[in-house]
Amino acid sequence: MAGGELTRSKKLKRLVNLQRHLEKMAENELAATGRQIVEVNQSKESVIEAIGSMTPVHMQFSHNYSSRFGRLMVREKQLSDIQKAQEVRVIKERTKGDRLEDQMKEARELEDREKDDNAIYDLLEITLAQGDNRSH
Repeated sequence: MAGGELTRSKKLKRLVNLQRHLEKMAENELAATGRQIVEVNQSKESVIEAIGSMTPVHMQFSHNYSSRFGRLMVREKQLSDIQKAQEVRVIKERTKGDRLEDQMKEARELEDREKDDNAIYDLLEITLAQGDNRSH
């Protein structure tokens, strides 16, 4: 192979690295969604405390609190759906990476086997060439 030409295993290694990067990005998005869900749950708890409070100020805003709680419930449902989709994406990206890695290992084994075979053929050619020289 020419010096600038990449072998199949090296090309696959680059793809594996790229795929692992995509996997990490998907995991980071999933973690960010998890943090948002925690924040929404904390906000819901605060609103519930305010609704249940006997403080006159909170009592005046009970209607606002209930609509806020409704919006938080909707946001929680949206985030939950997003989280499920992101979990599926993480699994897909990881599976793709694993498959590419397996293909890369197989390609590397084939390349090593071909290199060993070529070394044996070269050795045989040298041996046969020396044998021809001795007979002349």
